[in-house]
Amino acid sequence: MTFPGGTSVSRLSVYALGACADGLEGGTPHVHTASTEAYVVVGGRGALRTLDLNGPRETELRAGSTVWFTPGTIHRAVNHGGLEVVVVMSNAGLPEAGDAVMTFPPEIVADPERYAEAAALPDGPPEVVEAAVVRRRELAVEGFLRLSGSTARGDLDPLRSFYDSAVALVRPRVARWREIWEDTVAREARRTAAVLDALGDGDGAHLGESALMESPPQERWGMCGHLRAHDVAHPTVHTPRPT
Repeated sequence: MTFPGGTSVSRLSVYALGACADGLEGGTPHVHTASTEAYVVVGGRGALRTLDLNGPRETELRAGSTVWFTPGTIHRAVNHGGLEVVVVMSNAGLPEAGDAVMTFPPEIVADPERYAEAAALPDGPPEVVEAAVVRRRELAVEGFLRLSGSTARGDLDPLRSFYDSAVALVRPRVARWREIWEDTVAREARRTAAVLDALGDGDGAHLGESALMESPPQERWGMCGHLRAHDVAHPTVHTPRPT
């Protein structure tokens, strides 16, 4: 049984690895092609810079802020000091299966091999990985600034081309994504439908099948910051169902 609603959850410390070319600290701009993402800010302050066909926008982030954005919203987390976020994602498992596409310059996003090379992080000591994270972020910020500038001037063609390239990049993964979705989100929806049917008939047998689950954090380098992700698809079950 996955996290409620077939979502996923992680805790994010937004990167403070020095300023980018535009003087801002923060994460790597990217877009999700199938999933909606939510930020619940639990500490610090910052901003969310977003871009879509309506143009660029900046939303202030502070403790207590809750914002979410749908597929197609290019987003960049900016850290103004100690920004800490709980991230809730729809479609549990899809973001980890390649749902995100970073805003590298168009000649890279249009070439799957060059994109994969630019997106990959090496194995090695933290300082080696951090240097690669910074290079990847700078490349994505370069593309993001170009897209933001053209969109702000009313030229939507570069952004539409980016969307086309993003779709081409993720298309080979869609069959696997559908399997993940069927086994998480769709299964949970069917389970809830069955529970409602049972309750409507006065049947509470499912209450005797209750369980307590836990998913310890797994630390890794994310696109926006240091992640403490939780594997909600394979939790530890503390109260197994009675036989």
